[in-house]
Amino acid sequence: ADLSRLPVYEPGLAEVVGEARGRNLFFSTDVDGAIAGADMVFISVNTPTKTYGKGKGMAADLKYIELCARQIAAASTSDKIIVEKSTLPVRTAEALKSILHNTGNGVNFHILSNPEFLAEGTAIADLHSPDRVLIGGENDGAVRALVDIYASWVPRERILTTNLWSSELSKLTANAFLAQRVSSINAISELCERTGANVEEVARAIGTDSRIGPRFLKASVGFGGSCFQKDILNLVYIARSYGLEEVAHYWEQVITMNDHQKQRFADNIVQTMYNTVSGKKIAFLGWAFKKDTNDTRESAAIHVADA
Repeated sequence: ADLSRLPVYEPGLAEVVGEARGRNLFFSTDVDGAIAGADMVFISVNTPTKTYGKGKGMAADLKYIELCARQIAAASTSDKIIVEKSTLPVRTAEALKSILHNTGNGVNFHILSNPEFLAEGTAIADLHSPDRVLIGGENDGAVRALVDIYASWVPRERILTTNLWSSELSKLTANAFLAQRVSSINAISELCERTGANVEEVARAIGTDSRIGPRFLKASVGFGGSCFQKDILNLVYIARSYGLEEVAHYWEQVITMNDHQKQRFADNIVQTMYNTVSGKKIAFLGWAFKKDTNDTRESAAIHVADA
């Protein structure tokens, strides 16, 4: 197979696929047959922000998850462990359970949450040596089965087990905290420009504080990618749905700051060009949302170009 034609660009991915394909990695279009023969099924489909109906613009669209659950239910003839890999709002497992357990065919399903912490651009290194693997579930046997898979290469002390809801919420919270750091340094960058301070020097000064650390403190046009904005909006929606208005407003501000930074960057370009870009050629060096990926989802470059 021509591994140079993988649809996703990720450093080291082609080598991993090349080594595993035909040994313990197989691709099939017989989905029902694959489900029927499996002991454990991972759901790794997209969960974009809803563009319609209740929760439009904030809540996660679970139609792909639901379609997966229905197909698994229809194709299963033996007990299965179902693993949520997709980033999901808290309590999605409830919906999965409801669909899977009401099939009437006597099959038992155990649902686990195993959120994905691989970062684009460093996903293979993150896979080989993760900071932690998080597994949430209520059935000890099912949790142990997934722990044993990871334990073949991940030290046991890095495999954290929690209840289902803690695991689901931890993924959203981790991304919200990282995005918050980006928005925080970007807010300071605007202050630096007005006062004559250098934001890189400020970032270095605070980054050497061991309580803060240096990562995610690089002032920029703002964060992009398929996760940060989507996950924070999801967090905001969940908080609002429970009536936690202050919590929702707090996290919403991270997005507001990010949008402001992108717009400010675009405005600065126009201002530098004497307030007109008519008839002028502007080159964008980089269209993906960050280096070492071909993913352009929510890329700040797109917003700047549109502005």
